[in-house]
Amino acid sequence: MKVFLLNLLLTALWIASTAVFTYGNALLGFAVGFLVLWWLRPLLGSTTFFRKLPLALWFSLLFLWEVLKANLRVAWDVVAPRKLRRLGVVAVPLDVTTDFEIALLANLLTLTPGSLCLDVSEDRRTLYVHEMFVDDPEKVRRQIKQRPERWILALFR
Repeated sequence: MKVFLLNLLLTALWIASTAVFTYGNALLGFAVGFLVLWWLRPLLGSTTFFRKLPLALWFSLLFLWEVLKANLRVAWDVVAPRKLRRLGVVAVPLDVTTDFEIALLANLLTLTPGSLCLDVSEDRRTLYVHEMFVDDPEKVRRQIKQRPERWILALFR
């Protein structure tokens, strides 16, 4: 976290020194700050920042891809003469344990069209998800565990 804050400080210094207040310039400043900190990493000590930031960017792209696919699937179901939806509630056993990880997983699933998180069990080991396309509940569980839950575990552990 300390290195991320240093990167944000370098980004702010970049923006101030160039006097160009655009998103592109801020992104460039963040990239330059990242490279400077990567070059200085022996002085920073042990940190996972340089491994986790690219991983977070990659997972963001994967999530956007999943949202795009889900949007297309829902849109096709709306305009298609034969409806493909099979609504259902699926109980997903959780490997994520902290409140933050559970909330992040629930939000990622809810942001994906066609799915909505309904509840978490009292013992916080099961997430109940309403899905629009449930042909096989086990397949839905597997997809949730292999995509967003695995991404969260890789990023925060």
